[in-house]
Amino acid sequence: MLCQSAVSREVQKYGVSFMSSDILRRIKRAVLSGNYAFSEKALLEMEADGLTELDIAESILNAVAIYKTLRSQSPWRQQRVEYLHIIQSTNLDGLMIYSKGKLVEEAGIERYYFLISSKKAL
Repeated sequence: MLCQSAVSREVQKYGVSFMSSDILRRIKRAVLSGNYAFSEKALLEMEADGLTELDIAESILNAVAIYKTLRSQSPWRQQRVEYLHIIQSTNLDGLMIYSKGKLVEEAGIERYYFLISSKKAL
């Protein structure tokens, strides 16, 4: 087990925390097993940009890191503390895609929700 200062040095060196890489791995497993869903807003953004669910799934699976994690401010969140994970990565055609979602557990199964956005990255 690494001490806190060693972890901090690794984060500074590589710009990625161990915790976010664990979360990314869990998100990828949820996507691989088909345990994901899109909000109406995300579906509308995908349609406007000509993106398919497969484009978004490929982008998540190609990701090497979570770009940013935010604490949800939504009054409709289901738990006291929820985190939104922003991922920017390419699909298999090289198109950069921006997605924001949350990882939740339902009946013992982790599911990734694309709640806010799934669109082409600018």
